[in-house]
Amino acid sequence: MGDFKKMEQAYKASSKILEKRMAKERPLDLEILRKVKDSSIVIVAGSYDKIELVLELIKIPYILIQPEEVDQIELNPKQILIINCPGNVYEDALPKIKEFVKKGGFLFTTDWALLNILEKIFPRYLKYNQKPTADDCVRVEVLDKSNKFLEGLFNEDADPIWWLESSSYPIQILDRTQVKVLIVSKEMQEKYGEAPIVITFDYGDGTVLHMTSHYYLQRAELRTKRHKMSAKEYAMKEIGLTADEAAMEELDGLSLGEAESAYSTTQFISNVIVEQQKKVEKRKKEKEDK
Repeated sequence: MGDFKKMEQAYKASSKILEKRMAKERPLDLEILRKVKDSSIVIVAGSYDKIELVLELIKIPYILIQPEEVDQIELNPKQILIINCPGNVYEDALPKIKEFVKKGGFLFTTDWALLNILEKIFPRYLKYNQKPTADDCVRVEVLDKSNKFLEGLFNEDADPIWWLESSSYPIQILDRTQVKVLIVSKEMQEKYGEAPIVITFDYGDGTVLHMTSHYYLQRAELRTKRHKMSAKEYAMKEIGLTADEAAMEELDGLSLGEAESAYSTTQFISNVIVEQQKKVEKRKKEKEDK
């Protein structure tokens, strides 16, 4: 089975694992996920990344638009705007995106959108370091374990590997007082000059989240004995599913490394959606209380 097919299978398995785990550990958050309406998430199509495929597997509705349509639609600060790599929107749309974030919107971007979107809108915050990566995999570690976006991603025994698409853009932080680094890689720094893998910052009432490489992973790298263990062992020992819950055909033939890579991105996008929905609800209550 090729890498892409294996990862497709891994994402299907991760969506089922996610639902089972959240039903047990975070039922209220799962309820929030299930209530998300179509208009809550707007995705800008990309030629390289396809976050919408992950949302389809976890049954989260979204609206998909083309890059040239961003300046034509009305953005609501209650929404999450996801811009897939490469992020080639019209220049006229950039002030609109900035205002959307300032008023409370959530902007989530990947890879080349660092140069094409973020560097243009927030030039004092971060930039592309002009040292593109190879097609590579690097070991990563979580810096801010308390951050809600990372809840449930990796346990203490995890040794996660992050796939870098060929010509991924390393993130150079310009304003360290504003930009929070959530996930880093020493390997990334040694090879390509910068350690940050996932960063976030607030602007106005809104939030920006960016990650190096692509969200929808097309392969995983199995470096260690742990990575080569079975996905079913991962589901039971590290996620906490029972043997019956882990007895799903989607896990057959998958390694722990493949399942972990897919599950971490599935859980991550779910956390982002839940946190933005909570923030919107909090703003609504504060407005009502005034």
